[in-house]
Amino acid sequence: MNRPLFTGVLGFAAACALGAQAQAQDPLTLEDLFEIRQVSGIDISPNGDHVAFTVSTPRNVVAGEDDGTPSSALFIASGPDAARPFITEGGAGGVEWTPDGDALTFLARRDGDSGSALYEIAADGGEAQRIYSHDASIQTYVIAPDGESLYYIAREKADPMQQTLRDRGFRANVYEESDIFSYVWRADLTDPDAEPVRFDLPGHASSLSMSEDGSRLAVALAPTTLVDDSLMERQWTIVDAADGTLISTVETPGKIGMAAFSPDASRLAFIAGADRADPTAGTLHIADAQTGEYMAIARDAEQHVNQFAWIDRNSVLALASVGTGTALVEYNINGREERRTPTEAGVISSMDYDRDDRVLAATLHAATHPRELFVGDRRNLRQWTDHNPQLESIAWGEQRVFEFEARDGERIEGVLVTPQGDAPEGGWPMIMTVHGGPEAHDSNGWLNGYSNLGHIGAGEGFAVFYPNYRGSTGRGERFAKLDHLDAPGEEFWDLVDAIGALSDAGIVDAERVGITGGSYGGFASSWGATIASEHFAASAPFVALTDLISFYGTTEIPIEMVDVHFMQPPWEDWMSYLEHSPTYHAPGSTTPTLILHGEADTRVDTSQSFILYRILKQTSDAPVRLVTYPGEGHGNRRAAAQYDYGLRVLRWMQHYLQGEGGEPPAPELDLAERLGLEDAE
Repeated sequence: MNRPLFTGVLGFAAACALGAQAQAQDPLTLEDLFEIRQVSGIDISPNGDHVAFTVSTPRNVVAGEDDGTPSSALFIASGPDAARPFITEGGAGGVEWTPDGDALTFLARRDGDSGSALYEIAADGGEAQRIYSHDASIQTYVIAPDGESLYYIAREKADPMQQTLRDRGFRANVYEESDIFSYVWRADLTDPDAEPVRFDLPGHASSLSMSEDGSRLAVALAPTTLVDDSLMERQWTIVDAADGTLISTVETPGKIGMAAFSPDASRLAFIAGADRADPTAGTLHIADAQTGEYMAIARDAEQHVNQFAWIDRNSVLALASVGTGTALVEYNINGREERRTPTEAGVISSMDYDRDDRVLAATLHAATHPRELFVGDRRNLRQWTDHNPQLESIAWGEQRVFEFEARDGERIEGVLVTPQGDAPEGGWPMIMTVHGGPEAHDSNGWLNGYSNLGHIGAGEGFAVFYPNYRGSTGRGERFAKLDHLDAPGEEFWDLVDAIGALSDAGIVDAERVGITGGSYGGFASSWGATIASEHFAASAPFVALTDLISFYGTTEIPIEMVDVHFMQPPWEDWMSYLEHSPTYHAPGSTTPTLILHGEADTRVDTSQSFILYRILKQTSDAPVRLVTYPGEGHGNRRAAAQYDYGLRVLRWMQHYLQGEGGEPPAPELDLAERLGLEDAE
């Protein structure tokens, strides 16, 4: 069934959208993406009056800027439309207020730094000063409440002899045996000449949290530096902040997320998987800090917790993804739900809570705006920033939640974006965009990016559907585990059933459906081009799993994929792995397929795309093209590669879903014309 975009009270974002629509001129374009700024890294000042945050700005290669990754600027806001920039060049990460609230600290790498160092800038402005550096980059840090001690995670100083040997050509890598551990260090900020103390803890440190009285640290430790261990073997360890003595270990069986001490330091709240097979760390837990014993909070709730904050020593405020939206949920430490407040104004992606002043700050996005700063209390939020006023003139499509019943009766939902007005006779052509993971989901918020065409596609006459197929998050542990032992089984038939439901509703032309997505979404797109080829008129898989047996041997996460998805290694059932591989079903494909991959991908090796390309090329008459991006990994980070990707996928879909089809479009793009380079000559 269909549901409207906004349910209940009309939120702030909805009101803005209606006001903007009256002035709308043109639809959103790919080029517009390179002017869009997004808020992140929020931190409330100790007195609750100000909020520090960072703003990410892409490199506008369309307008002639140099290629690269987005830049980050530091701002402080004191109210609506009252934000001032503090650092606009050089970047700022890990922004935190000092305990007295007089300054901000942040991590940056500036001239003369051998790695990321700790800087401080006064709250009333001025030049940033470096206050501490390590021989290697500081990865994350906390400052003790008295402001005198710094705790941080970093590697040991590099061995100069090893660098000398590398400079002389000795660069052999011993696969999975060249661990360079990160450790917890304590430094005395009152004595710049004092050597830091390294805590002797059992494992590779990656995250830390400090109790409010400064007596205890919670440290996330994994047995090795392998990605698999960081996902599946990390555990929270509680140590004495004075000397690093181990107090307890919270022996969780699988994935973990953030952690924070209760105000009295007696308990540690944290997010973790409910068991070893849980695909995501999405359940709130409470542990006794002294013993490490813990209990799950609301394990059966149809939601996934993303973040939390202590309200007082006996209650916690949780930010939960609930279906395609979010809610703020208050729990007491015994697990009882005290209050649930859906976020009507949009989707909250992160939050910070000041318990003393009862101030909540959040980054919130909606259908017509990316992440902005919202501030208020636990029940009402008010928008404080608008970094994208140019979006007021956009002619937005229509965005709403669409639900349907799969062939076995399971309720599936997703987010649908369509052009304005009624569907044409027979329905719109559709681009189905499948999220990765599969332990992820698409929310009913900002859905526009270089690989998410959203309202860009709607402006070009497409319906764009984001299905939260079984295995997705936001629906609780049961739903997230429905793909176990059967990937790609019923989870991917949900995609075909979505086509039927949208077609029956008169929204989509079932004969003109394309599919795209990255990682596991690329797996789905490869599956759509092979075993389900008759249902998809075009496909564009990105960084995709295509051959599960070779994927197991080349990925950095073989244990994670088995323990939370496939449930058995390939040698226990070779044929299952083979038969669930898109390459096995590739012969005879009728789907024109554009394959894209980053050449530096370690999560899904580039060979996965070469294998699919080669088999399709040899066994199918349908057009197939492979495009690779030098220097890019599991997703494109640089602006030029993002723009190139978006242009190619959109053109492929236009050609095969709206155009004449047949032979593929030219391998070259009209970049010189688009970038205005012809006129420059």
